[in-house]
Amino acid sequence: MRKEISKDILQKLFTTMLTIRTVEERVAELYSEQEMKCPVHLCTGQEAIAAGVCSHLAKDDTIFSTHRSHGHCIAKGMDLKPLVAELYGRTTGCARGKGGSMHLVAPELGIPGTTAIVGGCIPLAVGAALSSVLQGKRGQVSVAFFGDGAVDEGTFYESMNFASLKGLPVVFVCENNNYATNSPQSARQPAVPIVDRAPAYGIPGVAADGNDVLAVHRAAGEAIERARNGAGPTLLEFRTYRWKGHVGPTSDIESGCRPADEHEEWLRRCPLDRFKAYLREKDLLSQHDMNHVTVEVERLVNDAIEFGKKGPFPDAAELYDHVW
Repeated sequence: MRKEISKDILQKLFTTMLTIRTVEERVAELYSEQEMKCPVHLCTGQEAIAAGVCSHLAKDDTIFSTHRSHGHCIAKGMDLKPLVAELYGRTTGCARGKGGSMHLVAPELGIPGTTAIVGGCIPLAVGAALSSVLQGKRGQVSVAFFGDGAVDEGTFYESMNFASLKGLPVVFVCENNNYATNSPQSARQPAVPIVDRAPAYGIPGVAADGNDVLAVHRAAGEAIERARNGAGPTLLEFRTYRWKGHVGPTSDIESGCRPADEHEEWLRRCPLDRFKAYLREKDLLSQHDMNHVTVEVERLVNDAIEFGKKGPFPDAAELYDHVW
């Protein structure tokens, strides 16, 4: 029998999704000012996955993410100020302005560091899970977030094999948005669902609608609980769609990289709008309450942008600091 999701959790899911959406929209809006010098890979449209998965994680659980990591880090609890400051390349950023958008880090929150190498975060999550087992940290879980493009990499299969062999507490989360840069999945992989790779390694594979935060929450909750109880890894595949292009604030539609009608169809499946409608229909969150949350989120984001713009740039003398 499925557990009921408490009103507090539902409100947290809404707040997290709205925060991610607001940050990404503001970054897209401000990027043309050319004060953010690093490339940005936005996750607008994919907010439900980060929110639904990370809602089950404790502070000492670890996440490993990709070049498209803003949403995961926000959902894991990262302070918006050092995140935004990092985009502006300031020393007040989480990586002292040296990492940029693709290399966010907050070890104290279970974010050892994100990586831009496609598929590179997957073995890191497996390594963290192995480390927790060797150190006797019972119940600690690690999560790898990656896109369908990472499934083209051999390390995806090697990692699942090793995690299954050792029964490690790791959850593999594939955010299948159908594109690796601008190459559709059908041009790269046979017509076999990604989730169907799991049985070959003796682990569960679960597919769910990545634009339905409640479906994500349920599937992730079961997988994380399984890992936490020592039952080993799970592969989750969530179908979703990024509204923006592979990199930058535009949609790629104008340049013909993706079909306009496909883009419009996925805009109508907006995960945030769907969840708002559910909360109103079930009388779980009034429009007044949603407006209150919106005002508070906008205040936090505005404060983070102001903070980010004010910090100093790294000094040239710091060039080789924190480099190993």
